[in-house]
This record gives sequence, structure tokens and C-alpha cells, in this order.
Amino acid sequence: MSQETSKSTRRAIVDAARTVVIKVGTNALSREDDTLDVDRIASLCEQVHLVRESGRNVVVVSSGAIGAGIGLLKLKERPKDLPHLQAAAATGQAHLIRVYDDCFKKHGCHAAQVLLTANDFRHRSRYLNVRNTLTTLFEYGAVPIVNENDTVSVAEIKFGDNDQLAAMVANLFDGALLIILSVVDGLLDGHPSDPASRVIPLVREWDDSLGKLAAPVRSARGSGGMQSKLSAVRTATDVGHDVVIANGTRPNVIADLLAGEEVGTLFLAHPRKVPAWKRWIGYTVKPRGRLVIDEGARRAIVERGKSLLPVGIRSVEGHFSRGELVSLVDLQGIEVARGLCNYDARDTRLVAGKKRDDLAGTLGTETTEELIHRDNLVVLVQ
Repeated sequence: MSQETSKSTRRAIVDAARTVVIKVGTNALSREDDTLDVDRIASLCEQVHLVRESGRNVVVVSSGAIGAGIGLLKLKERPKDLPHLQAAAATGQAHLIRVYDDCFKKHGCHAAQVLLTANDFRHRSRYLNVRNTLTTLFEYGAVPIVNENDTVSVAEIKFGDNDQLAAMVANLFDGALLIILSVVDGLLDGHPSDPASRVIPLVREWDDSLGKLAAPVRSARGSGGMQSKLSAVRTATDVGHDVVIANGTRPNVIADLLAGEEVGTLFLAHPRKVPAWKRWIGYTVKPRGRLVIDEGARRAIVERGKSLLPVGIRSVEGHFSRGELVSLVDLQGIEVARGLCNYDARDTRLVAGKKRDDLAGTLGTETTEELIHRDNLVVLVQ
């Protein structure tokens, strides 16, 4: 692809995006001594202001609370145990949001702190409340600064990262552009330590071989790495979001990206459009159980868009309640779909493998034929 064609593609994507979600990593916000780089945050806020002036809404998903706390508390290294991590996060978060607010005030707006946990996305009502809060903040002209609530969330500190959170925030909005800023120039075609490695400017469609290009390392301050970023890219592009990975320490990086400059790696969205309800089912909620389905059920779901019937279930794993999300796995162990189950785990085990005429006699109550209705089911494979 020529450079001019690449630029035109980027310009078209920017022009179409009405909401921009910008994730900023800890290293892109911090100095070597773990204190916040206020000048860089000020530059970031100035660029966000210009994006908003163009008529677009912006959400900033910001890391840096724990890193800021490490600097403020004068710790020699990132804590290893949970209480000290939470103390660093609590101390640093107050400082982080104050810096953002001071920087945005220069442009006539305020920073709005939004702290989230995984449970805010797992429960439909809370998920909708998050989206309503963000859209209302847009109305008031405030800039949402989203972060994981590290002071109370064990899983987020131990396993989570803001790359995935940013992808989940992007899923709240139709066709949002996701920009992931770190200290890497983009996805490289070789190991970062190899001087011959070059940035891949454009990825037209996802390929599992891309994972091999991610070096298995992560930064000293941050909680993620390129593997984490690619996982977030996969989540976002699958449901229709374009994603850019770029270097947040590069001067005017956001302004250049939105001007169509060939900065970082652009991952194009999958052409299919996934409605908001199914984005929540397939790409936001963590499954509570797993159903192994036979080949007939797989073909009916994947190829013909049918509901899942009990007769197609081979085995049931996990504990889940009625209406909770489960994963559908084929006989080769490949996850093919996710959906909201009409039965709890106990009743699902009772009806597994049974035909329609046997269902009422099995449970002794009024039953529904579909274990998972197609309206509540999202196919994950092509």
C-alpha cells in the first residue's frame, strides 16, 4: 500500500469517528523517578482539547495512579503485595486526577474522574449506567478520565490492565476510534531489541500469527505489554472499532494521528457491525460457565444463525444462574459463541442431550425449548 493510500485510509477513519477513546500507559505519563511528567500530561490535554474542538467526544483511559503513588510515597520499587499496591493507587489517583484537572482548566473544561471495576461491565444495568454517565459528561463538556478502581479491586491489580479496560470502554459507543498510547512506536515486524525491526503501519485484518510478533516482556511500571495490547485490539476490532497503537512520548502524537499521518500501527475494524446488546454479551462479560456442543449444534449456530437447543449439548462445566453468560465450545475445544443461558447450571445438566419432547418430563416444570435464544447469542468464529 502506498503512503498516500495509507494516509487517505487514516483520514477516512478519523473523519468517521465521533468518539475517540485514548488509553495512556503508565510509562507514557511518568519520568524515570516514577513521578508524573506534568509537561507531557499538559501536552496530552492540549491535544485532547483540539480533538474536542473538532466536534468529537473524547474519553481518556489513564494508567499512572500506582506509578504516581510510588513517586509520592518515595518507594524504591513497585510493591509486590496487594495492600501496598492499593495504598500507592489511593495516594497516586488523587494526584493524577488533580494534574489532569489543572491542565484541562487551561482549556475551559474539567476532568471528571470515573473509577471502574470489572463488575461494572458484567452487570447489564451497571454497564448502561457507565455509558449514561459518560454521555452526560459529554453534554456538560467535561473530559472523562477513566481508570480501574485499584484501591478495591483485587482482580484488576493482579490480572487486569487498562488496555482491556479501554477496549471495553470503546465498546460502549458505536464506531469509536481507540488509540492506545505507550512507549512503543507500534507493532514491530521483529523483536524490539533488533535494530532492523520496523513498525507495521497497517493491519487490514486480524491474524493469529500477529501474537508471535509481541515480545513476552512488560514494563517495570506498567501492568501490560504488547500481548495485552494485541488482546485489546482483537476485542475492539472484532466488533467494529479501528485501533491505533502509537508512542505516547512522541510530541503531538494525537494531533498527527488525527491529521492522518502514518504514526504507529493502525488495525482496521472487522467489517461486520455488532449491535450494542451483542457487544455486551460477546465481548464484555466474562462467561460463568462452559457448554461443550456437538457438531450439529455448531453448524446450526455458526452457519445458520440458529438458537442452541439442549439436544446439542455434550457436557456442562461451571456454576451459573439462569440468565448468566456461558461460553459455547466445540468438540475440538474452540470457543465458537457466547450467550445468555435460559437455565441454571443444575437444570442445564439435566436437559443436556435431550430432545424437545423429553424436556418437560425431565424438569417437571414449564420449560423453553431454546437453551440459548439466538437473540441472546453471539458467534465468535467466522
